[in-house]
Amino acid sequence: MASALPMESNPEIMNKYLAKLGVSNKWRMVDVIGLEGDALTWVPRPVLAVVLLFPLSDAYEQHRRQQENELLKQGSKAPKDVFHLKQVLSNICGTIALVHSVANNTHNIEIGDGLLKKYLKDAEGLDAAAKGALLENSTAILEAYKDVAFNESPDGEEVNETPNNHFVTFIHKDGSLYELDGRKSFPINHGQTTPENLLEDAAKVCRQFIDREPDNIGFNIVALVPAD
Repeated sequence: MASALPMESNPEIMNKYLAKLGVSNKWRMVDVIGLEGDALTWVPRPVLAVVLLFPLSDAYEQHRRQQENELLKQGSKAPKDVFHLKQVLSNICGTIALVHSVANNTHNIEIGDGLLKKYLKDAEGLDAAAKGALLENSTAILEAYKDVAFNESPDGEEVNETPNNHFVTFIHKDGSLYELDGRKSFPINHGQTTPENLLEDAAKVCRQFIDREPDNIGFNIVALVPAD
């Protein structure tokens, strides 16, 4: 089984990793410095995905279990055209968040021959659990992040730490705002949105995460946007 390094919520490192996976340099991750009006207007458009880093906590776990139970009671099924994968391996949520960001925007993002293109082709037709297992076994994808992180660390040493944080991704698909979390069985539909309003609508949901953790400051948000 491959091991994985926890990912930093650092656009520079994420962009180097995406490039290594074959993602076109016409798109890049940028910091979202705030969740209110002016801070959001600074983010380049269109926004294809929003990635939230937040602290894993009892409040999150309780909310997740409650949410899953409600969806199961309703007989919810994962929408077929949303690419969602389940997290199997620890420390892999950053990679999953980036895969969710790109895989749900392949109509906009050019992916060159390479690790990610092969993974997405192999993942066609698989359910979320099988997609997760396939990613876990895609050692080259996990090693690619290690290479980037190793080259970016000041002394060239690996940083092995047990993260208490988790990444989730927000995307627009077919008029709806979806939260994609590898620890959840289903994509979470947060209601209507448009490509133009994705950032603002995702920001509202991010604020709900923050409101559930009034004593925590470990939040960070990045967005996938055009490079020029």
